Amino acid sequence: MLPGFSLALGYSVVYLALIVLIPLSAVFLKSASVGWDGFWHTVVHPRVLASFRLSFGASLIAAAINAAFGLLFAWVLVRYRFLGRGLVDALVDLPFALPTAVAGIALATLYAKNGWIGSLLEPLGWEIAYTPTGVFVALVFIGLPFVVRTVQPVLEDIEAEVEEAAACLGATRWQTFRRVILPYLTPALLTGFALAFARAVGEYGSVIFIAGNMPFVSEIAPLMIITKLEQYDYAGATAIAVVMLVLSFVLLLIINGLQAWTQRGQRGR
Repeated sequence: MLPGFSLALGYSVVYLALIVLIPLSAVFLKSASVGWDGFWHTVVHPRVLASFRLSFGASLIAAAINAAFGLLFAWVLVRYRFLGRGLVDALVDLPFALPTAVAGIALATLYAKNGWIGSLLEPLGWEIAYTPTGVFVALVFIGLPFVVRTVQPVLEDIEAEVEEAAACLGATRWQTFRRVILPYLTPALLTGFALAFARAVGEYGSVIFIAGNMPFVSEIAPLMIITKLEQYDYAGATAIAVVMLVLSFVLLLIINGLQAWTQRGQRGR
């Protein structure tokens, strides 16, 4: 049996402090050891700024793509019965189970110029591996399950009578989806988007093998942190980490605000 509220809350706060708050506090304290000038000089270095643009830009685009196709995947898995459905459903979770390094090597092998997919795209002038596009592909790969698994249970809870009622009132299938189903799914879709974005921003293992890691071109921010650590510049590494943490928190706060606003709008109707 679970303990009472006070004891459970105490355990939760202590656990949260040990796992989250204390490590994050250490990051902020370590980055502060170089002073404001040193911190600013580190985070506005052109190479670091280029890595921020790539990491956050590719993560946002990948999360948006995953939101659209994740909704499509969830719709197919929930609304249709077909041969191999169980296999497709299991494959959605593959990025969860697959080690990130293995995923990165597999993607780099497939999308390299001599790979199965890269060899077909190379005559068309499309280079995927060892370019920023390769970073985007890796982030899409690892982020898709977050959207599918967030939207799928909500979609399963929508009763068929809701759509039947809309059809009886003369709504087309597109109008039913846009005005009845999509507003109901929006909070879950935003949650999946936020989870996919958060995972993509900090992703390292699956990206490092396909990115090419060329300065100012395909270097991601986590790689810059690793580079600083290899140079024993711990304060510089934590300074980059602090910027990533703050930017991620602000973006997630905005997404959560949109989610809360959507839910209030639904209750208002």
